[in-house]
Amino acid sequence: MKRSLFVIVAIVILAPLAVIGIQLASNPGSDHTSVLPANAAEQIKRGEYLARAGNCMSCHTARGGSKYAGGRAIATPFGSVYTSNITPDNETGIGKWTADDFWRAIHNGKSKDGTFLYPAFPYPNYTKVTRADADAIFAYFKTIPPVRQANKEHELGFPYNQRILLAFWRTLYFTPGEFQADATASPQLNRGAYLVQGLGHCAACHTARNALGGTVAEGDLAGGMIPMQNWYASSLTSDSGSGIGTWDAKDIADLLKTGVSRRDAVFGPMAEVVSGSLQHLEQSDIDSMAVYLKSIASTKGGHDQQAETTPSNGEATLRQGAKLYEQLCVECHKANGQGIPPAYPSLAANQSLSADSALNPIRIVLNGGYPPSTAGNPRPYGMPPFGSTLNDVEVAAVVSYIRTSWGNKGGLVSPIVVGRSRGAPIE
Repeated sequence: MKRSLFVIVAIVILAPLAVIGIQLASNPGSDHTSVLPANAAEQIKRGEYLARAGNCMSCHTARGGSKYAGGRAIATPFGSVYTSNITPDNETGIGKWTADDFWRAIHNGKSKDGTFLYPAFPYPNYTKVTRADADAIFAYFKTIPPVRQANKEHELGFPYNQRILLAFWRTLYFTPGEFQADATASPQLNRGAYLVQGLGHCAACHTARNALGGTVAEGDLAGGMIPMQNWYASSLTSDSGSGIGTWDAKDIADLLKTGVSRRDAVFGPMAEVVSGSLQHLEQSDIDSMAVYLKSIASTKGGHDQQAETTPSNGEATLRQGAKLYEQLCVECHKANGQGIPPAYPSLAANQSLSADSALNPIRIVLNGGYPPSTAGNPRPYGMPPFGSTLNDVEVAAVVSYIRTSWGNKGGLVSPIVVGRSRGAPIE
């Protein structure tokens, strides 16, 4: 009996220690060494482009702060994580880092001193970046002006503030490894896959997560909630209802490059991505991403929709919604829902309106908004807010109407769901 108890206690103590030890000691990719570039200036220029592709500046720049000096709060269900200073300041930035240190962070999610990085930094996606591209990004960061700005302490409650416990999260949800090209696919499709899966880190938002922040289905891009921003990242699969299965590759490319297309316009967090990152990419890379996204297998849609109730009187709700649509929406979006793209997006057969979650159209009706201003669409047309003029019942009615009209396959919306969205952060 005593021996059995001793064995159980030993397992309980030693197994967690083994997990931690393995994660601390493991450094996959450490054998991938730097190669001296043939042209240092070209490497730096390429690194600047790749940093844009990864949207690094957006996260590592606080509002009103110096570029890349960190300090922006990334809200998570576990508390706020503050982005770090990645300027080449020797004391507060990455001035004393080597290319190997940077590669370890990108590829294996570990800081210079070997401590685990929180996955708010999307290293589970960046791990697919090649060593050559990581070196180019690092070379570029070494050229930007150093900023003396100490990193902020993360605001995480116990036990999430114990970094060592990330060993268990990593064991469950992180598999390091560079992108592997598909020998049967075209170079264009492989390039798109590399950008979407790696630097673009699209799965960080467009794949559902569980209670521990791990992806429910690794990189499936079937849609997921961005809980602390209160937006729903829609499906990017070939699902013909909630996904982009009926879209042309050009429509996808237009949306990525300009923020608007014949089929839709981007708002919320995606508008920031287009503005700060995607509009600056070469058209060939945008086209490659579009081709790859068109190839993603259809799924049944997102996995972590918010629980949503429906109105008790559906017919009355739709009649009210139709009347409100005629009064407030028809001038821009037309009676047939076709709109006048790209100025006024089409609502007909709109994948955003067929998603299981009605959160996005509710927020847009409440708060209005603009697509991003881009080189391809410098003066975007905006959507006026109706949150101050329509009550929850009315918003629910008009959103229900547009989600069930013109080929849209969304469901009805309850005023209760609308009420939850009032007062949510606008950005």
